[in-house]
Amino acid sequence: MKHHTTDAHTLAAAYALGALDDAERGDFEAHLQACAACRQEAAEFEATAARLAAAVSHTPPATAKAQVMAAIDGVRQLPPRIPTPSTAPAFGGLLRRRAVSLALAASVAAATLGGVAVWQTLHGQNLEQQARRAQQQLDAVSSILAAPDARTVHGKATNGALTTVVASERQNRAVFTTTGLPAADAGKTYQLWLAHDGTMRPAGLIDHDGTVILTGNPANAGAVGLTLEPAGGSPQPTTDPLLLMPLPA
Repeated sequence: MKHHTTDAHTLAAAYALGALDDAERGDFEAHLQACAACRQEAAEFEATAARLAAAVSHTPPATAKAQVMAAIDGVRQLPPRIPTPSTAPAFGGLLRRRAVSLALAASVAAATLGGVAVWQTLHGQNLEQQARRAQQQLDAVSSILAAPDARTVHGKATNGALTTVVASERQNRAVFTTTGLPAADAGKTYQLWLAHDGTMRPAGLIDHDGTVILTGNPANAGAVGLTLEPAGGSPQPTTDPLLLMPLPA
């Protein structure tokens, strides 16, 4: 299926996340040959998706396999889902409208929500609440990355952590993710900041590698900062910034 040039620019994220069909991927790869902006945007989305997935992944406990194998006989199997002819033709249009959020959900959910059904059987209400919170966080992050005006910038903190910010001016929200962030000392935490005309305003806490939605008001903020603060955070930075990264324009 052929796309106009203006449509092709909107497919960079879906291409990077493997959410295009063969025809769309071929058309977009031809478009990439002549569009440096889309090549850069696709590369940035690939890096962002990889960091998001890595940031939320967890190593399962050593007892996980034995518990799952012991409980799996009691988990009812569902019949396969067979698409009906009435729903199949609409998939292409739906993909173009929701490719980013669905593909991002797949990449992050694989790390955060795998095996939820079995683990709910094993751990009950507590796990259900954790899964619900994880899904809500995933939906919010996906919404920002799927915004038509989403812009990405990458940085590196002085302690070696790699960082990414994806911001949507239309939604007035921004996502911060980091990998390689050293563990904070006891009684300390990492705090995020939004710089408004030289004034640093609190924008949330992050204790380790992960992804958070910045709190506060990103509108008109010039940069995102990261400092090491006392546990619970501070109203103003008390240490030199480990990172001061301009927000995506």
